[in-house]
Amino acid sequence: MSLALASFSTHKTYDKKRRGFMTPLTLSMLRAACDEDATDGAIVLDAALEPVGGHGTPVNPAIYAGGRYQHDKRWESPEAAESTPVIVIDNVPSQANRLEAALEATADETGVPRLVLNLTGEDFAHLPPHLPRRLSSLRWPHRSGDAYLRDALLDGSPFAKSPVGRSIIDATADSAGALVAWFPQALLYGFWQSHLGSKRTRAKHARAWVSEIVGWRPATEELVTTAAMKGDPFNIIKEVGLAEHDKDDLIAGWELQEDKSPTEDKKMSTIGHGQVITRPQEETLAPVSFRRISQRATLSFPQLRRVRLGDGFSDEQDASARTLLASLGLHAHNIAFGRPFALRSSTDLVLTDQAARLDSTGITIQSTEDLVQEALAAARSLDVPTEGWGADPVTLTPNKSLTAAIRATWPDLDAVEK
Repeated sequence: MSLALASFSTHKTYDKKRRGFMTPLTLSMLRAACDEDATDGAIVLDAALEPVGGHGTPVNPAIYAGGRYQHDKRWESPEAAESTPVIVIDNVPSQANRLEAALEATADETGVPRLVLNLTGEDFAHLPPHLPRRLSSLRWPHRSGDAYLRDALLDGSPFAKSPVGRSIIDATADSAGALVAWFPQALLYGFWQSHLGSKRTRAKHARAWVSEIVGWRPATEELVTTAAMKGDPFNIIKEVGLAEHDKDDLIAGWELQEDKSPTEDKKMSTIGHGQVITRPQEETLAPVSFRRISQRATLSFPQLRRVRLGDGFSDEQDASARTLLASLGLHAHNIAFGRPFALRSSTDLVLTDQAARLDSTGITIQSTEDLVQEALAAARSLDVPTEGWGADPVTLTPNKSLTAAIRATWPDLDAVEK
């Protein structure tokens, strides 16, 4: 099931389940909510989710430092007599990362701007295959405030000192033209320039898009852990141990040591041989069964209306830029969560019901990609900064220090062996 329901229509439709008429969301409605003097509060998307295995199938909420879930209590409705225990299955920052990944996956179709840190050169030819060779700005941990931007080169010169790089670094919510043009996700999901030094800009901007997946009424609130055992077809005995070996490169080989009892760090289990029984302190949190699972995503217009392009731009241009951001947020949500999706191991969810509203008005949302393209065309007609939209990704390379840091973290083990 997707937010995309049909072709665009200006006619209201009657929703039998909700006993009310639903209004198709149009670009003009988004544009009106983004006006400087608008009073609209938010678009709210509510979804009922279910594990692919069916109702009550246990799923794995995110685990945080200290081996714990994010427990909370929430009010299920204004009429509820008491709050309800919940566990946050996927929190707000995690959801933002998934939305950015969705934008990355569809970037060629939507034309969303990208900077790409290129690690395909000879210095990085040895990197393990699980590491990216091209790291998109849609995957940078701190978005426009990321250290990868600071430590990148453009044609051999510091990107941060180039016109585009400096404009991104210097951008604020009140002067956001460069971010609309090159880093729109930073204005949707928030940023903080915290990696430039204490005397440089410390600009920050709160997220306008907030999304969260919550499991209601867990079957048990007790701490339940999962025990496990790894078998070994040859049942290699644990009493034999290892001589000195390179823990970072076991392909280089290891040697057996049989003359004394092995210490904990030299047991065969440390290199994957022998039977291993999980010790109590090593047990992980067990999956949880929930009465129901929900997702709520909110696009805040008051926060979005804080975005301005800067000096020399009109209120009309500001509103058009915000409309483009709003449409991009809706599209990212649709791509990421408009069909069955996987969060982590044993946590695959399907959409069983959804509702969308603009404040108190029930809405239907049609083709989100069309909405983005309409908003982009309108922005360009008003000379809103959109230089990065539809352009080839800007290719950057790591500077000398970042290159050395990556190589030190991931050394060329085969070269060392030779």
